[in-house]
Amino acid sequence: MKEALFYKKIDKKNVKCNLCYHNCIIKDGGRGFCNVRENKNGTLYSLIYGKVIANNIDPIEKKPLFHFYPGSKTYSIATPGCNFKCLHCQNYSISQNLNNSEIYSKEILPIDIVKNAIKEGCKSISYTYTEPTIFFEYAYDIAKIAYKRNLKNIFVTNGYISKEAIEYISPFLNGANIDLKAMSNNFYKDICKAKLKPVLDNIKLFYDLGIWIEITTLIIPGYNDKISDIKKIADFIKKIDPNIPWHITRFHPHFKLDNIPMTKLDILDKFVKIGKNVGLNFVYQGNIGKGEDTYCPNCKNLIISRDVFKISKINMDKNRCSFCNKEIIGFWDLKS
Repeated sequence: MKEALFYKKIDKKNVKCNLCYHNCIIKDGGRGFCNVRENKNGTLYSLIYGKVIANNIDPIEKKPLFHFYPGSKTYSIATPGCNFKCLHCQNYSISQNLNNSEIYSKEILPIDIVKNAIKEGCKSISYTYTEPTIFFEYAYDIAKIAYKRNLKNIFVTNGYISKEAIEYISPFLNGANIDLKAMSNNFYKDICKAKLKPVLDNIKLFYDLGIWIEITTLIIPGYNDKISDIKKIADFIKKIDPNIPWHITRFHPHFKLDNIPMTKLDILDKFVKIGKNVGLNFVYQGNIGKGEDTYCPNCKNLIISRDVFKISKINMDKNRCSFCNKEIIGFWDLKS
C-alpha cells in the first residue's frame, strides 16, 4: 500500500479524498467510491499502487488518438478500479467487480514499466482500460520517469479527476483522450453515477494546460442520441478549439445494457455531418472499421488513410498537407 495523495484529515479517524469530484468522506476502515482507496486509522492509502491488471502494446489509434504521433506504439497499462459505475462498461470485470478482501494483479515497479515500454519500441505510455485517476500515485511516478526517458504520457480518462490532480501531473502529461459521454447531467447521474459539469470544466482545463486532447462520445441508442444533444457537444468542442478531434463511436451491447441494440451506422454518419456542419475540422467514427481517415480542412483532400488502427497512406509533409500546405494541428512523426 502507498499513502494516497490529495486527501485531508477531518479528525483523528475520518478523511476526505479530493482526488476526484466524488470527494468521498471515508470513515476508518472504509473505502471510497472507487473501492481502491482505504482509510486506515486516519491515513488514506492506495490499495493498487504497482498492481497491474492489464499491460499491452497497442497502436496509438486504439486509444483513440489520431493526431498524436499516429502510427506509433503505446505501452498500455491499468490497475483495477474506477470512479464511475457505467452500466455499459466494456471492462467491468476489472473496473467494477472488485473483491473487497483482495485485488488480484501482478506487481510491476514504475521503472520497469518504463523499461518495458522502451524495450518494445513504444513512443508513449497510456494509462487506460480502467480509469487512471484512481491509480494516480502509480501513474504519476511512472510518468516522471518516462518523461526523463523521452516517452510521452497519455491518460485515457472519463475526465472526473480533480483540478488539483490535473495540475499536479500536467508537467509530465502530454496527451489525453477524454470521454464526453453525453450533454445531460441525468445521463451522467443515472448511467455513470457522476455529474456532467466537472467533465466539461476539465476538458477546458486539460486544453488550457497545453495537454493534447481528443474527445470520444459513445452513442447509446435511446440514451444519448438526441440530435440536439449531439449538436451541443459539437458546439462545446468548437468553442474550445475546432481543431480538437472528436471520435463518435458505435455502441455494442454489454454489461447491464446488454439489451440495447448496436448504434445504427446511418446514425453515426448523421452525427459526423452534424459535427462538421457546426465547424469541427476533424470528426471521426469508431468501432465500425470506417470513417477514420483524416482530410485536410482547407482543400478537403485525403491526407491520412487508416484501416482498423493502421495507417495505409500519408499525404503530409511533416505537419502540413501535401496538397495545399495547410498546417494540420497535432503531433506528427510520420513516415511515408
